[in-house]
Amino acid sequence: MNTKQWLQANVLTLPLIALMALTRFHHFGDAFSLPDASLAVFFFAGLGFARRWWLLCLLLLEAALIDYVAITQFNVSAFCIATASYGFLIPTYAVLWFAGSYCVKFKTLTVNDMGLSIAVMALATSIAFFISNTSFYLLSGRPAQLLWAQYVDGVMRYYPPYTGSALCYGVLGLVIIKLVKTLPNLIANHKAV
Repeated sequence: MNTKQWLQANVLTLPLIALMALTRFHHFGDAFSLPDASLAVFFFAGLGFARRWWLLCLLLLEAALIDYVAITQFNVSAFCIATASYGFLIPTYAVLWFAGSYCVKFKTLTVNDMGLSIAVMALATSIAFFISNTSFYLLSGRPAQLLWAQYVDGVMRYYPPYTGSALCYGVLGLVIIKLVKTLPNLIANHKAV
């Protein structure tokens, strides 16, 4: 890896790390915070760094560290974290990583490519929701008294914000990438005129 490639990889990694650090404390956001961008961060990490497994591991460690700090220092509830299902966040986030890796082939970012990337991200986010939600329901031991009807009610309540915020970050991220990729051409065309 030459110096330019190394700098590009590291400069592009920092915004992903920062975005997760800034948003992970609140799942759905509130009046004072943005919704959790973790799903989108893993998607874009896979999109940009599919062959760099160390980044996937680093982001998983970051997520766990943020959860630990949130619980121990900021009195965030450990309701969803202090269970056997917490380990299923690894495959949950890996689904988004692999979806991003798959979307590398849509690198021209035409409207069609962006639509396909969003569709893949929507499918991956739905699978991630299924993994994390079902593992919590089956392994946490907490909702043992819940009926499946109550579980479905919970899915209907949490699925839209879970996928919605990830897709909002996804669309915004793809638009930013498209702008960054086309900016040199726009500048060159402007100078030529």
